[in-house]
Amino acid sequence: MVDSMDSHRDEEAPLVITGGNKNSLKNHTRDVHILSSSFLLIFLAYGAAQNLQSTVNTEQDLGTTTLGILYVSFTFFSLFASTTVRMLGSKNALILGSTGYWLYVAANLIPSWYSLVPAAIYLGFCASIIWVGEGTYLTSTARSHSKDYQLHEGTIIGSFNGVFFGYFASHQFVGNLISLALLRDGKEGSTTGTTLLFVVFLGFMTLGSILMCFLNKRDDDGRDRGTPKSSSNFLDSVVSLWDLVVAPLLDKRMLLIIPLFAYSGLQQAFVWAEFTKEIVKPALGVSGVGGSMAVYGVFDAISSLVSGAITSGLSSITLITSSGAFVQLVVLLWILLGYSATTGALGYVYPLLMAAMLGAGDGIFNTQLNAMLGILFKDDTEGAFAQLKVWQSASIAVVFFLYPHITLQAMIIIMIVALVLAVVCFLFLTLHLEKAFSSSRSSS
Repeated sequence: MVDSMDSHRDEEAPLVITGGNKNSLKNHTRDVHILSSSFLLIFLAYGAAQNLQSTVNTEQDLGTTTLGILYVSFTFFSLFASTTVRMLGSKNALILGSTGYWLYVAANLIPSWYSLVPAAIYLGFCASIIWVGEGTYLTSTARSHSKDYQLHEGTIIGSFNGVFFGYFASHQFVGNLISLALLRDGKEGSTTGTTLLFVVFLGFMTLGSILMCFLNKRDDDGRDRGTPKSSSNFLDSVVSLWDLVVAPLLDKRMLLIIPLFAYSGLQQAFVWAEFTKEIVKPALGVSGVGGSMAVYGVFDAISSLVSGAITSGLSSITLITSSGAFVQLVVLLWILLGYSATTGALGYVYPLLMAAMLGAGDGIFNTQLNAMLGILFKDDTEGAFAQLKVWQSASIAVVFFLYPHITLQAMIIIMIVALVLAVVCFLFLTLHLEKAFSSSRSSS
Protein backbone atom coordinates (compact mmCIF):
# COMPACT_ATOMS: atom_id res chain seq x y z
CA MET A 1 0.00 0.00 0.00
CA VAL A 2 3.01 2.27 0.49
CA ASP A 3 3.68 2.01 -3.23
CA SER A 4 0.18 3.24 -4.03
CA MET A 5 0.56 6.19 -1.63
CA ASP A 6 3.87 7.10 -3.22
CA SER A 7 2.32 6.99 -6.66
CA HIS A 8 -0.39 9.39 -5.54
CA ARG A 9 2.17 11.77 -4.11
CA ASP A 10 3.92 11.70 -7.48
CA GLU A 11 0.67 12.83 -9.04
CA GLU A 12 0.90 16.12 -7.12
CA ALA A 13 3.99 17.17 -9.09
CA PRO A 14 3.58 20.45 -10.99
CA LEU A 15 2.33 20.34 -14.55
CA VAL A 16 4.69 23.05 -15.81
CA ILE A 17 8.26 22.75 -17.03
CA THR A 18 10.68 24.28 -14.58
CA GLY A 19 13.97 22.97 -15.80
CA GLY A 20 15.80 20.38 -17.83
CA ASN A 21 17.50 20.74 -21.16
CA LYS A 22 16.04 20.56 -24.63
CA ASN A 23 18.41 17.83 -25.79
CA SER A 24 17.14 15.54 -23.02
CA LEU A 25 13.55 16.31 -24.01
CA LYS A 26 14.32 15.47 -27.60
CA ASN A 27 15.90 12.15 -26.62
CA HIS A 28 12.89 11.02 -24.61
CA THR A 29 10.25 11.87 -27.20
CA ARG A 30 12.50 10.61 -30.00
CA ASP A 31 12.71 7.21 -28.33
CA VAL A 32 8.92 7.04 -27.95
CA HIS A 33 8.41 7.69 -31.66
CA ILE A 34 11.17 5.27 -32.70
CA LEU A 35 9.73 2.52 -30.50
CA SER A 36 6.20 3.20 -31.74
CA SER A 37 7.24 3.26 -35.41
CA SER A 38 9.17 0.00 -35.01
CA PHE A 39 6.15 -1.78 -33.56
CA LEU A 40 3.92 -0.37 -36.30
CA LEU A 41 6.22 -1.73 -39.03
CA ILE A 42 6.59 -5.15 -37.40
CA PHE A 43 2.97 -5.66 -36.44
CA LEU A 44 1.34 -4.33 -39.61
CA ALA A 45 3.01 -7.36 -41.19
CA TYR A 46 2.45 -9.86 -38.40
CA GLY A 47 -1.13 -8.77 -37.67
CA ALA A 48 -2.21 -9.12 -41.29
CA ALA A 49 -0.39 -12.47 -41.57
CA GLN A 50 -2.19 -13.67 -38.44
CA ASN A 51 -5.56 -12.62 -39.87
CA LEU A 52 -4.84 -14.67 -43.02
CA GLN A 53 -3.92 -17.93 -41.29
CA SER A 54 -7.43 -19.37 -41.37
CA THR A 55 -7.72 -18.79 -45.14
CA VAL A 56 -4.14 -19.36 -46.33
CA ASN A 57 -3.07 -22.41 -44.30
CA THR A 58 -6.26 -24.46 -44.23
CA GLU A 59 -4.90 -28.01 -44.57
CA GLN A 60 -5.67 -29.83 -41.29
CA ASP A 61 -6.33 -26.40 -39.72
CA LEU A 62 -2.58 -25.69 -39.85
CA GLY A 63 -2.97 -21.92 -39.52
CA THR A 64 -5.32 -21.76 -36.54
CA THR A 65 -3.62 -24.68 -34.77
CA THR A 66 -0.21 -23.02 -34.97
CA LEU A 67 -1.73 -19.80 -33.61
CA GLY A 68 -2.99 -21.76 -30.62
CA ILE A 69 0.47 -23.26 -30.14
CA LEU A 70 1.97 -19.79 -30.45
CA TYR A 71 -0.11 -18.37 -27.61
CA VAL A 72 0.49 -21.39 -25.37
CA SER A 73 4.22 -20.81 -25.92
CA PHE A 74 3.70 -17.08 -25.28
CA THR A 75 1.99 -17.88 -21.97
CA PHE A 76 4.74 -20.26 -20.84
CA PHE A 77 7.66 -18.00 -21.73
CA SER A 78 5.97 -14.96 -20.18
CA LEU A 79 6.64 -16.61 -16.81
CA PHE A 80 10.37 -16.17 -17.48
CA ALA A 81 10.17 -12.92 -19.43
CA SER A 82 10.93 -10.54 -16.56
CA THR A 83 14.15 -12.40 -15.75
CA THR A 84 15.17 -12.48 -19.41
CA VAL A 85 14.52 -8.76 -19.90
CA ARG A 86 16.50 -7.90 -16.77
CA MET A 87 19.43 -9.97 -18.01
CA LEU A 88 19.35 -8.57 -21.56
CA GLY A 89 18.21 -5.02 -20.86
CA SER A 90 15.00 -3.71 -22.38
CA LYS A 91 16.56 -2.48 -25.64
CA ASN A 92 18.30 -5.78 -26.37
CA ALA A 93 15.11 -7.66 -25.47
CA LEU A 94 13.20 -5.56 -28.01
CA ILE A 95 15.70 -6.28 -30.78
CA LEU A 96 15.87 -10.02 -30.03
CA GLY A 97 12.09 -10.20 -29.71
CA SER A 98 11.58 -8.81 -33.20
CA THR A 99 13.41 -11.79 -34.75
CA GLY A 100 10.61 -14.19 -33.82
CA TYR A 101 8.03 -12.21 -35.79
CA TRP A 102 10.33 -12.12 -38.81
CA LEU A 103 10.89 -15.89 -38.66
CA TYR A 104 7.17 -16.67 -38.32
CA VAL A 105 6.24 -14.63 -41.38
CA ALA A 106 9.16 -16.17 -43.29
CA ALA A 107 7.88 -19.65 -42.37
CA ASN A 108 4.65 -18.80 -44.20
CA LEU A 109 6.62 -18.81 -47.46
CA ILE A 110 7.04 -22.59 -47.03
CA PRO A 111 4.07 -23.46 -44.79
CA SER A 112 4.13 -26.90 -43.18
CA TRP A 113 3.99 -28.43 -39.73
CA TYR A 114 7.80 -28.61 -39.78
CA SER A 115 8.24 -24.89 -40.48
CA LEU A 116 5.30 -23.17 -38.78
CA VAL A 117 5.21 -25.08 -35.48
CA PRO A 118 8.88 -24.41 -34.53
CA ALA A 119 8.47 -20.80 -35.71
CA ALA A 120 5.33 -20.44 -33.56
CA ILE A 121 7.09 -21.80 -30.47
CA TYR A 122 10.05 -19.46 -30.98
CA LEU A 123 7.69 -16.55 -31.59
CA GLY A 124 6.02 -17.29 -28.24
CA PHE A 125 9.39 -16.73 -26.55
CA CYS A 126 10.12 -13.60 -28.58
CA ALA A 127 6.64 -12.15 -28.02
CA SER A 128 7.02 -12.53 -24.27
CA ILE A 129 10.26 -10.56 -24.11
CA ILE A 130 9.36 -7.92 -26.71
CA TRP A 131 6.19 -6.96 -24.83
CA VAL A 132 7.77 -6.96 -21.38
CA GLY A 133 10.67 -5.02 -22.89
CA GLU A 134 8.22 -2.54 -24.47
CA GLY A 135 6.35 -1.91 -21.22
CA THR A 136 9.57 -1.54 -19.25
CA TYR A 137 11.27 0.69 -21.81
CA LEU A 138 8.30 2.98 -22.35
CA THR A 139 7.68 3.38 -18.61
CA SER A 140 11.33 4.17 -17.90
CA THR A 141 11.31 6.73 -20.73
CA ALA A 142 8.23 8.40 -19.27
CA ARG A 143 9.79 8.51 -15.80
CA SER A 144 12.94 10.11 -17.19
CA HIS A 145 10.86 12.72 -18.96
CA SER A 146 8.80 13.54 -15.87
CA LYS A 147 11.91 13.75 -13.65
CA ASP A 148 13.86 15.98 -16.03
CA TYR A 149 11.02 18.46 -16.34
CA GLN A 150 9.26 18.02 -12.99
CA LEU A 151 6.09 16.94 -14.79
CA HIS A 152 3.18 14.89 -13.49
CA GLU A 153 4.42 11.30 -13.76
CA GLY A 154 0.98 9.73 -14.22
CA THR A 155 0.17 12.17 -17.02
CA ILE A 156 3.43 11.46 -18.88
CA ILE A 157 3.07 7.69 -18.53
CA GLY A 158 -0.49 7.91 -19.86
CA SER A 159 0.51 10.24 -22.67
CA PHE A 160 3.45 8.11 -23.81
CA ASN A 161 1.31 4.96 -23.72
CA GLY A 162 -1.36 6.79 -25.72
CA VAL A 163 1.16 7.71 -28.42
CA PHE A 164 2.59 4.19 -28.53
CA PHE A 165 -0.74 2.39 -28.74
CA GLY A 166 -2.02 4.96 -31.20
CA TYR A 167 0.81 3.98 -33.54
CA PHE A 168 0.45 0.29 -32.69
CA ALA A 169 -3.30 0.11 -33.25
CA SER A 170 -2.80 1.58 -36.73
CA HIS A 171 -1.16 -1.68 -37.79
CA GLN A 172 -4.56 -3.28 -38.36
CA PHE A 173 -5.57 -0.51 -40.75
CA VAL A 174 -2.29 -0.31 -42.68
CA GLY A 175 -1.62 -4.06 -42.77
CA ASN A 176 -5.10 -4.93 -43.99
CA LEU A 177 -4.94 -2.26 -46.69
CA ILE A 178 -1.69 -3.79 -47.94
CA SER A 179 -3.28 -7.25 -47.93
CA LEU A 180 -6.31 -5.89 -49.77
CA ALA A 181 -4.12 -4.22 -52.40
CA LEU A 182 -1.94 -7.28 -53.07
CA LEU A 183 -4.79 -9.80 -52.86
CA ARG A 184 -7.43 -7.61 -54.48
CA ASP A 185 -8.64 -10.45 -56.70
CA GLY A 186 -9.69 -12.36 -53.57
CA LYS A 187 -7.24 -15.19 -54.23
CA GLU A 188 -5.82 -15.49 -50.74
CA GLY A 189 -4.87 -19.09 -51.40
CA SER A 190 -2.91 -18.43 -54.62
CA THR A 191 0.79 -19.15 -54.25
CA THR A 192 1.92 -16.11 -56.26
CA GLY A 193 -0.25 -13.61 -54.38
CA THR A 194 0.58 -14.79 -50.88
CA THR A 195 4.30 -15.18 -51.65
CA LEU A 196 4.51 -11.57 -52.82
CA LEU A 197 2.53 -10.44 -49.78
CA PHE A 198 4.77 -12.22 -47.28
CA VAL A 199 7.93 -10.96 -49.02
CA VAL A 200 6.63 -7.38 -48.73
CA PHE A 201 5.79 -8.02 -45.08
CA LEU A 202 9.34 -9.25 -44.42
CA GLY A 203 10.66 -5.98 -45.84
CA PHE A 204 8.55 -3.94 -43.41
CA MET A 205 9.60 -6.13 -40.48
CA THR A 206 13.28 -5.78 -41.37
CA LEU A 207 12.94 -1.99 -41.34
CA GLY A 208 11.20 -2.14 -37.95
CA SER A 209 13.95 -4.29 -36.44
CA ILE A 210 16.69 -2.02 -37.79
CA LEU A 211 14.88 1.04 -36.40
CA MET A 212 14.99 -0.45 -32.89
CA CYS A 213 18.79 -0.36 -32.99
CA PHE A 214 18.60 3.46 -32.82
CA LEU A 215 16.88 3.48 -29.42
CA ASN A 216 18.87 4.85 -26.49
CA LYS A 217 19.75 2.28 -23.84
CA ARG A 218 18.27 2.91 -20.40
CA ASP A 219 19.01 1.83 -16.85
CA ASP A 220 16.35 0.30 -14.63
CA ASP A 221 15.51 3.69 -13.12
CA GLY A 222 14.79 5.12 -16.55
CA ARG A 223 17.94 7.23 -17.00
CA ASP A 224 19.79 7.32 -20.30
CA ARG A 225 23.05 5.39 -20.23
CA GLY A 226 26.01 5.37 -22.52
CA THR A 227 27.33 1.88 -21.82
CA PRO A 228 25.55 -1.32 -20.92
CA LYS A 229 25.48 -2.35 -17.30
CA SER A 230 27.09 -5.64 -16.44
CA SER A 231 24.71 -8.54 -16.81
CA SER A 232 23.47 -10.38 -13.77
CA ASN A 233 24.90 -13.73 -12.85
CA PHE A 234 22.77 -16.34 -14.58
CA LEU A 235 22.54 -18.60 -11.52
CA ASP A 236 21.40 -15.68 -9.38
CA SER A 237 18.74 -14.85 -11.96
CA VAL A 238 17.46 -18.42 -11.99
CA VAL A 239 17.34 -18.54 -8.19
CA SER A 240 15.37 -15.30 -8.09
CA LEU A 241 12.92 -16.49 -10.77
CA TRP A 242 10.49 -17.81 -8.16
CA ASP A 243 10.30 -14.39 -6.51
CA LEU A 244 9.83 -12.65 -9.86
CA VAL A 245 6.99 -14.96 -10.90
CA VAL A 246 5.21 -15.49 -7.59
CA ALA A 247 5.84 -12.24 -5.71
CA PRO A 248 3.46 -10.17 -7.89
CA LEU A 249 0.73 -12.75 -7.24
CA LEU A 250 1.06 -12.15 -3.50
CA ASP A 251 0.26 -8.47 -4.03
CA LYS A 252 -3.45 -7.73 -3.55
CA ARG A 253 -3.29 -5.02 -6.19
CA MET A 254 -2.06 -7.48 -8.82
CA LEU A 255 -4.67 -10.09 -7.91
CA LEU A 256 -7.43 -7.54 -8.40
CA ILE A 257 -6.12 -6.45 -11.83
CA ILE A 258 -5.60 -9.98 -13.20
CA PRO A 259 -9.28 -10.49 -14.18
CA LEU A 260 -9.01 -7.37 -16.38
CA PHE A 261 -5.77 -8.70 -17.90
CA ALA A 262 -7.58 -11.93 -18.76
CA TYR A 263 -10.59 -10.15 -20.23
CA SER A 264 -8.41 -7.92 -22.40
CA GLY A 265 -6.95 -11.08 -23.95
CA LEU A 266 -10.38 -12.67 -24.35
CA GLN A 267 -11.79 -9.68 -26.19
CA GLN A 268 -8.84 -9.49 -28.58
CA ALA A 269 -9.10 -13.18 -29.48
CA PHE A 270 -12.88 -12.86 -29.78
CA VAL A 271 -12.43 -10.18 -32.46
CA TRP A 272 -9.83 -12.21 -34.38
CA ALA A 273 -11.72 -15.51 -34.23
CA GLU A 274 -15.45 -15.33 -33.45
CA PHE A 275 -16.41 -11.79 -34.46
CA THR A 276 -14.92 -11.90 -37.94
CA LYS A 277 -16.28 -15.39 -38.60
CA GLU A 278 -19.75 -15.19 -37.06
CA ILE A 279 -20.70 -11.50 -37.43
CA VAL A 280 -18.67 -9.91 -40.23
CA LYS A 281 -18.38 -12.73 -42.77
CA PRO A 282 -22.15 -13.53 -42.98
CA ALA A 283 -22.97 -9.85 -43.45
CA LEU A 284 -20.09 -8.55 -45.57
CA GLY A 285 -18.52 -11.67 -47.03
CA VAL A 286 -14.88 -12.75 -46.90
CA SER A 287 -13.76 -9.54 -48.62
CA GLY A 288 -15.41 -7.50 -45.85
CA VAL A 289 -13.25 -9.00 -43.10
CA GLY A 290 -10.27 -6.83 -44.03
CA GLY A 291 -12.44 -3.72 -44.14
CA SER A 292 -13.98 -4.39 -40.74
CA MET A 293 -10.56 -4.99 -39.20
CA ALA A 294 -9.36 -1.74 -40.74
CA VAL A 295 -12.27 0.09 -39.07
CA TYR A 296 -11.41 -1.71 -35.83
CA GLY A 297 -7.81 -0.54 -36.14
CA VAL A 298 -8.72 3.08 -36.85
CA PHE A 299 -10.93 3.39 -33.79
CA ASP A 300 -8.41 1.46 -31.70
CA ALA A 301 -5.75 4.01 -32.67
CA ILE A 302 -7.98 7.05 -32.07
CA SER A 303 -9.11 5.67 -28.72
CA SER A 304 -5.51 5.01 -27.66
CA LEU A 305 -4.38 8.54 -28.51
CA VAL A 306 -7.35 10.25 -26.87
CA SER A 307 -7.47 8.14 -23.71
CA GLY A 308 -3.71 8.39 -23.27
CA ALA A 309 -3.79 12.17 -23.63
CA ILE A 310 -6.41 12.62 -20.90
CA THR A 311 -4.87 10.16 -18.42
CA SER A 312 -3.64 11.92 -15.28
CA GLY A 313 -3.66 9.28 -12.54
CA LEU A 314 -5.72 6.59 -10.88
CA SER A 315 -8.96 8.60 -10.90
CA SER A 316 -8.84 9.20 -14.64
CA ILE A 317 -7.75 5.60 -15.29
CA THR A 318 -10.80 4.40 -13.36
CA LEU A 319 -13.23 6.54 -15.35
CA ILE A 320 -11.65 5.87 -18.75
CA THR A 321 -11.38 2.11 -18.21
CA SER A 322 -14.98 1.92 -17.00
CA SER A 323 -16.14 3.71 -20.15
CA GLY A 324 -14.23 1.23 -22.33
CA ALA A 325 -15.81 -1.67 -20.47
CA PHE A 326 -19.27 -0.14 -20.92
CA VAL A 327 -18.79 0.26 -24.69
CA GLN A 328 -17.77 -3.37 -25.09
CA LEU A 329 -20.58 -4.57 -22.81
CA VAL A 330 -23.08 -2.81 -25.08
CA VAL A 331 -21.71 -4.70 -28.11
CA LEU A 332 -21.78 -8.05 -26.31
CA LEU A 333 -25.37 -7.56 -25.12
CA TRP A 334 -26.35 -6.37 -28.60
CA ILE A 335 -25.04 -9.58 -30.16
CA LEU A 336 -26.53 -11.80 -27.45
CA LEU A 337 -29.99 -10.26 -27.19
CA GLY A 338 -30.90 -8.45 -30.37
CA TYR A 339 -28.53 -8.77 -33.32
CA SER A 340 -29.32 -10.68 -36.48
CA ALA A 341 -27.90 -10.24 -39.97
CA THR A 342 -30.09 -7.94 -42.06
CA THR A 343 -30.18 -6.85 -45.67
CA GLY A 344 -29.72 -3.36 -47.04
CA ALA A 345 -27.54 -0.56 -45.74
CA LEU A 346 -27.96 -1.51 -42.08
CA GLY A 347 -26.63 -4.96 -42.84
CA TYR A 348 -23.32 -3.30 -43.72
CA VAL A 349 -23.39 -0.61 -41.06
CA TYR A 350 -24.04 -2.76 -37.99
CA PRO A 351 -20.91 -4.99 -38.22
CA LEU A 352 -18.72 -1.97 -38.93
CA LEU A 353 -20.25 -0.07 -35.99
CA MET A 354 -19.57 -3.05 -33.72
CA ALA A 355 -15.99 -3.22 -35.00
CA ALA A 356 -15.54 0.48 -34.22
CA MET A 357 -16.91 0.08 -30.68
CA LEU A 358 -14.79 -3.01 -29.98
CA GLY A 359 -11.72 -1.19 -31.30
CA ALA A 360 -12.40 1.82 -29.10
CA GLY A 361 -12.67 -0.41 -26.06
CA ASP A 362 -9.46 -2.26 -26.91
CA GLY A 363 -7.55 1.01 -27.26
CA ILE A 364 -8.73 2.09 -23.82
CA PHE A 365 -7.74 -1.21 -22.19
CA ASN A 366 -4.28 -1.14 -23.79
CA THR A 367 -3.37 2.39 -22.72
CA GLN A 368 -4.94 2.34 -19.26
CA LEU A 369 -3.67 -1.06 -18.14
CA ASN A 370 -0.12 -0.21 -19.18
CA ALA A 371 -0.32 3.22 -17.54
CA MET A 372 -1.70 1.73 -14.33
CA LEU A 373 1.08 -0.85 -14.11
CA GLY A 374 3.69 1.85 -14.69
CA ILE A 375 2.21 3.95 -11.86
CA LEU A 376 1.58 1.23 -9.28
CA PHE A 377 4.50 -1.17 -9.71
CA LYS A 378 7.62 0.97 -9.75
CA ASP A 379 9.78 -1.58 -7.92
CA ASP A 380 9.09 -4.45 -10.32
CA THR A 381 8.12 -3.02 -13.68
CA GLU A 382 9.30 -6.07 -15.63
CA GLY A 383 7.41 -8.48 -13.38
CA ALA A 384 4.20 -6.46 -13.62
CA PHE A 385 4.25 -6.35 -17.42
CA ALA A 386 5.14 -10.06 -17.52
CA GLN A 387 1.99 -10.81 -15.51
CA LEU A 388 -0.06 -8.78 -17.99
CA LYS A 389 1.22 -10.86 -20.89
CA VAL A 390 0.89 -14.18 -19.05
CA TRP A 391 -2.82 -13.67 -18.49
CA GLN A 392 -3.53 -12.03 -21.85
CA SER A 393 -1.79 -14.71 -23.89
CA ALA A 394 -3.32 -17.54 -21.83
CA SER A 395 -6.79 -16.14 -22.51
CA ILE A 396 -6.05 -15.78 -26.22
CA ALA A 397 -4.80 -19.38 -26.40
CA VAL A 398 -7.97 -20.62 -24.69
CA VAL A 399 -10.16 -18.88 -27.27
CA PHE A 400 -8.20 -20.23 -30.25
CA PHE A 401 -8.50 -23.78 -28.99
CA LEU A 402 -12.07 -23.41 -27.73
CA TYR A 403 -13.88 -21.55 -30.49
CA PRO A 404 -14.27 -24.50 -32.93
CA HIS A 405 -16.15 -26.36 -30.18
CA ILE A 406 -18.39 -23.65 -28.70
CA THR A 407 -21.35 -21.65 -29.96
CA LEU A 408 -21.27 -17.89 -30.42
CA GLN A 409 -23.92 -17.43 -27.70
CA ALA A 410 -21.92 -19.46 -25.18
CA MET A 411 -18.79 -17.44 -25.99
CA ILE A 412 -20.66 -14.16 -25.52
CA ILE A 413 -21.98 -15.29 -22.12
CA ILE A 414 -18.44 -16.20 -21.02
CA MET A 415 -17.23 -12.80 -22.21
CA ILE A 416 -19.96 -10.92 -20.31
CA VAL A 417 -19.31 -12.81 -17.07
CA ALA A 418 -15.56 -12.23 -17.43
CA LEU A 419 -16.08 -8.51 -18.11
CA VAL A 420 -18.40 -7.97 -15.14
CA LEU A 421 -16.01 -9.82 -12.80
CA ALA A 422 -13.04 -7.86 -14.14
CA VAL A 423 -14.74 -4.48 -13.70
CA VAL A 424 -15.94 -5.28 -10.17
CA CYS A 425 -12.42 -6.28 -9.08
CA PHE A 426 -10.90 -3.26 -10.83
CA LEU A 427 -13.31 -0.80 -9.20
CA PHE A 428 -12.75 -2.37 -5.79
CA LEU A 429 -9.00 -1.88 -6.23
CA THR A 430 -9.14 1.73 -7.38
CA LEU A 431 -11.68 2.75 -4.74
CA HIS A 432 -9.53 1.09 -2.07
CA LEU A 433 -6.43 2.92 -3.29
CA GLU A 434 -8.24 6.26 -3.44
CA LYS A 435 -9.61 5.75 0.09
CA ALA A 436 -6.14 4.89 1.41
CA PHE A 437 -4.69 7.96 -0.25
CA SER A 438 -7.41 10.23 1.13
CA SER A 439 -6.81 8.87 4.64
CA SER A 440 -3.08 9.43 4.38
CA ARG A 441 -3.57 13.04 3.28
CA SER A 442 -6.05 13.82 6.04
CA SER A 443 -3.75 12.42 8.72
CA SER A 444 -0.68 14.30 7.46
